[in-house]
Amino acid sequence: MDKYLELLTSKLEERKQRLNEFLCGGGAPDFAEYKSLCGEIRGLTSAQMEIEDLVRKLKELDDE
Repeated sequence: MDKYLELLTSKLEERKQRLNEFLCGGGAPDFAEYKSLCGEIRGLTSAQMEIEDLVRKLKELDDE
């Protein structure tokens, strides 16, 4: 199961990197799009944190 969660986290990180590169390159045509993309990055980061918490809890259960 851990490998699936790691794969998911990796995919989320790849998406964040692409969005960051797009924004840093001046890709957002207007402020509304910029805000939307920043929101997506925040959402992806939040999802990664939740997955990392889940992985940590699963490892703790395995150690018991």
